[in-house]
Amino acid sequence: MSDVAAVKQLVSKYEALKQEIKKVIIGQDEVVEQVLLSVFSGGHALLIGVPGLAKTLLVNTVSQALGLQFKRIQFTPDLMPSDILGSEILDENRTFKFIKGPIFSNIVLADEINRTPPKTQAALLEAMQERSVTVAGQNYKLDLPYFVLATQNPIEQEGTYPLPEAQLDRFMFAINLEYPTFEEEVQVVKATTAGAVEKVNALFSAQEIIDFQQLIRRIPVADNVVEYAVTLVGKTRPKSQAAPELVKKYIDWGAGPRASQNLILAAKTNAALQGKFSPDIADVQKVAIGILRHRMIKNYKAEAEGLSIEEIITSLF
Repeated sequence: MSDVAAVKQLVSKYEALKQEIKKVIIGQDEVVEQVLLSVFSGGHALLIGVPGLAKTLLVNTVSQALGLQFKRIQFTPDLMPSDILGSEILDENRTFKFIKGPIFSNIVLADEINRTPPKTQAALLEAMQERSVTVAGQNYKLDLPYFVLATQNPIEQEGTYPLPEAQLDRFMFAINLEYPTFEEEVQVVKATTAGAVEKVNALFSAQEIIDFQQLIRRIPVADNVVEYAVTLVGKTRPKSQAAPELVKKYIDWGAGPRASQNLILAAKTNAALQGKFSPDIADVQKVAIGILRHRMIKNYKAEAEGLSIEEIITSLF
């Protein structure tokens, strides 16, 4: 199949996928779009929202519709790295045998990732970056495609361990979930308090998703679009000469080169899912907030003046 035909097939399957997810998830269209953007780009996503906004249900539904294996890890303050990665046990023949942990799956939901100490949070790092796990000197490859979708509760401050910047940088998107509108909440209540259970059909196979990810990487990008993305990321760094006054005044730390890579990759994916054969500057702007939001650190002045990170990012376009 030619790449042009493959893009057209991706568009039709993507539309069917969104309809399948809508059977269970009411509203949250933008959130679903960003999760699927990160999936087809091959990146990880951090879902930030208060309890009860269907973060776990969303990830579960997406994994069913994509036809992928799904495991959930509930992070707690006493969780150990071996609870995630797996551990070696002595079997009946007195030889060591490795029992795989829940990280061995296609989609891993790291629920409330900020509720566990840094030692356990760090157990995810190698898996996220290298798609492999090292336990007791043995290296185990993870099945592809592989995604970590983590959730974080922004109002939990007691006994939480905020993710360090280096680990936040591993997430392609930070996605904020807002409360549903009045009409959406009415629909949610009607749907969830009735007896009917919607069945989600698997529309993809693991190999199809890998093929689409490779197709997206082959999409050509014009030099001016790459330069725009790199310039945009450069403007977020307060010590850079390109940084506007707003950034120098309100930002302590800007985004690194991984943000530039992710902007182009996500722009390619966004273009392909809209049926375009090459991304433009509008595609970069569409994905910029989700990609830059967690890579920029506001200072106390921005907090005091109630300036949101989204407003600062939008001012850079």
